[in-house]
Amino acid sequence: MTPQAVVFDIGNVLIEWQPERFFDGIIGADRRRAMFAAVDLHAMNDRVDSGETFRNVITETAQATPEWRDEIMLWHDRWLDMASPAIDHSVRLMAALQSRGVPVFSLTNFGIQTYDLAATRYPFLRQFDRDFISGHLGIIKPNPTIYATVEQTSGIPPQALLFTDDRAENITAAAKRGWQTHHFTDPQGWADRLVTAGLLTKDDAQ
Repeated sequence: MTPQAVVFDIGNVLIEWQPERFFDGIIGADRRRAMFAAVDLHAMNDRVDSGETFRNVITETAQATPEWRDEIMLWHDRWLDMASPAIDHSVRLMAALQSRGVPVFSLTNFGIQTYDLAATRYPFLRQFDRDFISGHLGIIKPNPTIYATVEQTSGIPPQALLFTDDRAENITAAAKRGWQTHHFTDPQGWADRLVTAGLLTKDDAQ
């Protein structure tokens, strides 16, 4: 079936998201490994993505672990430097789909405040035809309810949705619901899939 809409994850699909790389550059790989071993920073970020207030969550975590307080606060104060840079080829693919009249949705684990912050640097985040942002929904992938919300809100049957995400567990959850899926590893692979699906020409997908 030719997809009726294309659904993009954002982190590591449209924008690079590599907190470990950021901290390696600031405090060095050894200290970064020690910090990530001592503090579950990804769980902290999941709280933000689930809808808790960005500043409050980071500040609470920093205060709870004073030996890493200054470093943890960088997660707040330099968040835009962590969520960087844009993956330009993927951004072009999004625009090419829309220019051909293909609806493009976001389906992303992203906080309320962090999404607004990211949109100040990346205007394309305001250009989706529909947004499904975990912070606003109060659900994060791979919870099946977030996929059901996309189906119900859009009115598009699962088999007519084509979804890309860099995390295998998120792809697996969508596939279990009957979605067409693509595990994102690089933008060229995604471009090729969109051509194969009949949504873009090879020239469009450059």
